[in-house]
Amino acid sequence: MIDKVVKSAKEALAGIFDGATVMISGFGEAGSPVELIHALVDRDVKNLTVVSNNAGSGHVGLAALIENRQVKKIICSFPRTAISVVFPELYRNGEIDLELVPQGTLAERIRAGGAGIPAFYTRTSVNTSLSEKKEKRIFDKKEFVLEHAIKSDFSLVKCAVADKYGNLLYNKTARNFGPIMCMAAKTTIVQTKKVVKAGEINPEHVVTPGIFVSRILEVSHPADESKLVAENLKYDGIKF
Repeated sequence: MIDKVVKSAKEALAGIFDGATVMISGFGEAGSPVELIHALVDRDVKNLTVVSNNAGSGHVGLAALIENRQVKKIICSFPRTAISVVFPELYRNGEIDLELVPQGTLAERIRAGGAGIPAFYTRTSVNTSLSEKKEKRIFDKKEFVLEHAIKSDFSLVKCAVADKYGNLLYNKTARNFGPIMCMAAKTTIVQTKKVVKAGEINPEHVVTPGIFVSRILEVSHPADESKLVAENLKYDGIKF
């Protein structure tokens, strides 16, 4: 077994390259690995394709990565919310590409990528603009749309507890996309609030097995993203 705990965000993000596809967990603030994202902003890699549920809020977290012009394309379900300020402007100006995917389809495309399933058919998006130019087939006299799996070079995921071998537990709904993103990446990088000794996590309670995790960074006091957004703070390399 291998101790996967690293000592710094720089070490955790080593190897992320220009043009990489990066999955980022989170449903709004819940499960968003803010410290890893900000460390990625500091690395200043470019032309990333980001797969996430949304396109960030305010000027921190994923929004900071987008605002720094590091993301060329985002694949997500909710590119704009009431507190989205960065993505809408860049999209209107043609500075970022968007692939809009229904939320359940996005989750299944990621899950399929981790499970080795190249594509699947779904009723979602039938007779909408999202199904244009996609293959369609009839099953049981109903039309279905072909959707391709999504895999990534890296996944950035937040969890509540990890052991040094990479077994993970999540905090309630902060679990969201984390487990499937861990499975679908070549390299999975996790920030956790607490690292425990091997054996302290009941094997019956493990959500993500360590085989899907590459590196673990302990962040015992993670930033409160909603508070940063409410205060209208802008990430500029200063550690919150």
